[in-house]
Amino acid sequence: MSTSSFPRPRGTAARRFLPSPFALSVSVALAVNATSAASAASTASAAAVASSAPAGSAAPAASAAPPEPAPAITLPTVITTGNPLGSAEVAAPTTVLEGTGLDLRRADTLGQTLDGLPGISTTTYGPMVGRPIIRGMDGDRIRIMNNGLGSVDASSLSFDHAVPLDPMTAGRIEIVRGPAALLYGGNAVGGVVNVIDDRIPTEPVQGIHGQLQGDWGGANNSRSGAVQVKGGDGKFAIRADAFGRKTDALRIPGYARSANLREQDDPDTDQPRGHLPNSDGSVHGGGVGMAWTGDSGYAGLSYSGYDSDYGSVAEDTVRLKMRQERFGATARIDDLDGPFKSLKFDLAYTDYRHREVDDGVTGTLFKNHGYEARVEAQHRDMGPLRGTLGLQASQTRFSALGDESLVPTTNTDSFALFDLEQWDVSNRLSLSLGGRLEYTQLSPSAGDIEKFDAASPRDFTAGSLALGGIYKLDSVWSLAANVSYTERAPTFYELYANGPHDATGQYLIGDPSLSKERSYSGDLGLRFKDGPHHGSFGVFYSHFRNYITEVNTGLFVDDEGKVVPGGTDDALSQAIYRGVPADFYGFEAEGSFRVLGRDAHKLDMRLSGDYTNARNSDTGQPLPRIPPLRLGWGLEYAHGAWGAGVSFTKAFAQHRHPDNDDGTKGYYRVDADLTYAFRIDKTQWQAYLRGTNLTNQEIRYSTSVLRDVAPEGGRAVMLGVLASF
Repeated sequence: MSTSSFPRPRGTAARRFLPSPFALSVSVALAVNATSAASAASTASAAAVASSAPAGSAAPAASAAPPEPAPAITLPTVITTGNPLGSAEVAAPTTVLEGTGLDLRRADTLGQTLDGLPGISTTTYGPMVGRPIIRGMDGDRIRIMNNGLGSVDASSLSFDHAVPLDPMTAGRIEIVRGPAALLYGGNAVGGVVNVIDDRIPTEPVQGIHGQLQGDWGGANNSRSGAVQVKGGDGKFAIRADAFGRKTDALRIPGYARSANLREQDDPDTDQPRGHLPNSDGSVHGGGVGMAWTGDSGYAGLSYSGYDSDYGSVAEDTVRLKMRQERFGATARIDDLDGPFKSLKFDLAYTDYRHREVDDGVTGTLFKNHGYEARVEAQHRDMGPLRGTLGLQASQTRFSALGDESLVPTTNTDSFALFDLEQWDVSNRLSLSLGGRLEYTQLSPSAGDIEKFDAASPRDFTAGSLALGGIYKLDSVWSLAANVSYTERAPTFYELYANGPHDATGQYLIGDPSLSKERSYSGDLGLRFKDGPHHGSFGVFYSHFRNYITEVNTGLFVDDEGKVVPGGTDDALSQAIYRGVPADFYGFEAEGSFRVLGRDAHKLDMRLSGDYTNARNSDTGQPLPRIPPLRLGWGLEYAHGAWGAGVSFTKAFAQHRHPDNDDGTKGYYRVDADLTYAFRIDKTQWQAYLRGTNLTNQEIRYSTSVLRDVAPEGGRAVMLGVLASF
């Protein structure tokens, strides 16, 4: 069920762990092998491939070098997310997906692409909708970004709203797990996902280069294609790309409705089986960017567009038609005189809208548009301290018009100051301290909708502080630790929601008196890197004094909010937003071990696992939609131009759930892949074959609100090919 984009030549997949925005940084730079490419620049990019073996997805095979491999070189991977100092060593648990490691994971959604990485799950609302969940946290606690700036959309408002960032456009995805509020605010307390598309070239481009890719298959018969071309004279560069994908209804192993629901249904009811109704869709888009690059910086502009049309798997007659346009600008100046050494500026303006169309008639129109701007200035060293000061400003206007007037039209304005300082105490110990102060103002407008007349403006001043460090025990082992205090302002829908949401079967009611969400968090990790062997084991804990969550009241209401009997047609479950004390804790682990390294043969074994426990601190009741314990095992083999991988995942049953919810069964999953790299004239080719859920297991994620009516896809095979020139 994967789709691909513009991959880079295959390199040895390696995993990185880096610090949180508040944390200090010191990690081990991992060496990778560079493969030959069309240019020196693309060769360097391919060499920096860093990826994690998925738990629950085909493990990327080791490097499949072209017939004439380049000599192995060692390059550090520099994490840009939460790391304005440009250090290759960071303290937060971080994963980078790039090159073939990303190509073999690409799926129809961002959440599916990342699902199975340590600590990461997906919401999943059918095959076309999936938002990342990190350590059991979703919604506004996970900051989704495009090139370092927020993705303006409606995906955090509801589970049926897709993220308008297609994995086909990603050249690199960086994930920072854990609190990251230093640079990105309180809504990054769960983590940050930064999709980097390189639409604005920041390195000199000489000549014309490009990539083509197409693939077919998967459980929804996906047909996709992508093209990217860039050219330049070493100073001025221009880049253009386009992509498209069309899918059929998702093939499933058995019935769409769970056994529990089928027992409650009328025996004469026609039960969907073999395919998930209304799960087909299409997406297309592209962009263009241009930039000037010089010895002391760069400056550029970009435009991108995204369109999608997909069905709601909860309602056979409803389709969502989405469009996003985004304009971006970026600039960086280095080698400055005075108190600051460099200055970086980023700006994005986004216009987003989607229509929910029921049987051909538009019922609700969601709009969200606004801008976000960031300035980061790296100051000159002050004694042992290296650091960056910055400011961020944003403004958005959200509205939901029509049958589902769930929230009033609301303007959200914010302004923030942040600082990150790093101190290399010794060659063994490095520390960092960061802080952020953010002001947020929410201004609702009732318009002609009477139920929103009581909505009044709110403003919040939120502060965050974090300390991190890494201590190198020896040349192989290191210890990383992070502690933080984070505040998050409530969102407009947590404050002002008052309306039906048929897609989730709820009538949502906000609480306009909600206070800031406050949390204390920490994580501790042990890491090792010894030649081809590397890995980590970490534990985390977060305590929320005022965790804002949906709480079902046990009542049923109609579209007007009036209480009705539970068996009434179109009755909706009433849910309110409420702040409760909550605890999250668990562990994440991964490791890669070379078990065979003879001549050109390489065989690596990968192990992984994660677990999250989340509960209401007062009542001890579990919080909803938390992923279960997962364990993974895989092998990766490489010989010359060939690569192969197989992975096995065991997800345990989830019995910890609120009283008014239900659990999920455990499952086993087997995935595999095969790749072959070859060259024709000056073009480097790679063909790949990927199999998913090869044992055809019925998989229902505990993180999905539709797990009882929309299982995951069955056994599937994806065939793809890409060319780089």
